Amino acid sequence: MSTATARPTTRDRLLDEAEQLFARSSIAGVTTRQIVEAAQQRNASAVSYHFGSREGLLLELLARRGAPVDDHRGALRAELGQQLTVADLVRCLVDPYCQLLHTEQGRAYVRIVAQLRGRFAAWRVESDSSSTVHLAAILDELEVRPDLAAPLRRERVVALIMVMTATTAERARRIDDGAEPELDHAAFVGNLVDMCSALVLAPRG
Repeated sequence: MSTATARPTTRDRLLDEAEQLFARSSIAGVTTRQIVEAAQQRNASAVSYHFGSREGLLLELLARRGAPVDDHRGALRAELGQQLTVADLVRCLVDPYCQLLHTEQGRAYVRIVAQLRGRFAAWRVESDSSSTVHLAAILDELEVRPDLAAPLRRERVVALIMVMTATTAERARRIDDGAEPELDHAAFVGNLVDMCSALVLAPRG
């Protein structure tokens, strides 16, 4: 039986190179031409041909990493049943996301997501719904606070996402730069769960 590894397709190479470029530089600062050249493609229109547009490439890149994370969230949530705390729900969001820190590709993904923080308030509209089903359901559960007005509940959900993504991205950056994090992985996840839970549970001032 052959043990040869299948060569990556042009589409995969474009996604892989864009992922690293976006993470190490910025989404806005990387040109389509740079992506095409990094993927060693001669066709200057390769991104448009395979993804329709630069935005199409970004959305597919996000869905490629985000879908398995969302599946993991759904599996954790299903295990909890109905008797659960805010911290339990938050951990369903945080733990699968932080697992991405264990690989270079995962760290690139979380560094890219953090750059999209200006779009988090509209994430339910702009995200790929097929890869955020469980994320949306868990956030809906966290948004149920009868003692808070709906606008405040929505603000807290956005703040939770921003803290989770920004804090994880900073840890990813430090790991990529060769720095030794002060907290081990379990302590980091536990602290992040505590911080995000506090955002949801804080009383109205």
